[in-house]
Amino acid sequence: MSELRSSIMLVDDHPLLRKGLKQLISLEDDLEVVAEFSNGKDAIPKAVELDPDLIILDLNMQGMDGLETLKNMRDEGVTSRIVMLTVSDADEDVVAAITNGADGYLLKDMEPEQLVEQIRRSIEGKMVLSEVITEVLATALRRPAPQGGGKLESLTNRELEILKHIAKGMSNKVIARELDISDGTVKVHVKHLLKKLGLRSRVEAAVWMVNQQGGKNES
Repeated sequence: MSELRSSIMLVDDHPLLRKGLKQLISLEDDLEVVAEFSNGKDAIPKAVELDPDLIILDLNMQGMDGLETLKNMRDEGVTSRIVMLTVSDADEDVVAAITNGADGYLLKDMEPEQLVEQIRRSIEGKMVLSEVITEVLATALRRPAPQGGGKLESLTNRELEILKHIAKGMSNKVIARELDISDGTVKVHVKHLLKKLGLRSRVEAAVWMVNQQGGKNES
């Protein structure tokens, strides 16, 4: 296919796991590992620089853990999809990851084929979860929607257009195709609109936008 490969960054302090993941991903024609790191501290500046399509992040790492790394990445304006890959199915870990801007939460005991499938789903803009995690997430999502410090009026027409597409679950690539602009341009707009609205991730933006539309319900 002439489609560009989706770029993936791995952040995990187990060399063996990184190697296995890299080999697994290398078997797929449409996926490519562009960088790998054993710690969050080194990964953050590279995530800002590379802006990969997906970052697969371990939760329990030496030094800066996955949650801290996730928060820092979002604070630095990283708009990549970020999926936690971990052994922990503890409720508080799942809720903390999702509320701090993770786009998915997968457990390391998944079958390899399943993992590849979930990687693709995440890149397409979907929230990905291991089966045992869905109940925990359902509880988390019943909490009040993110407030957001900004207002829709602060957005440009283009940013509003992109936000509406995010609310429909579209990925940057799909939005770029829909609006006939480059992938990079979409990423810049996403970064700006999240900042203006005081939100941390695309998932929060989608939930916030759906709530805004629900509040106005003119149809």
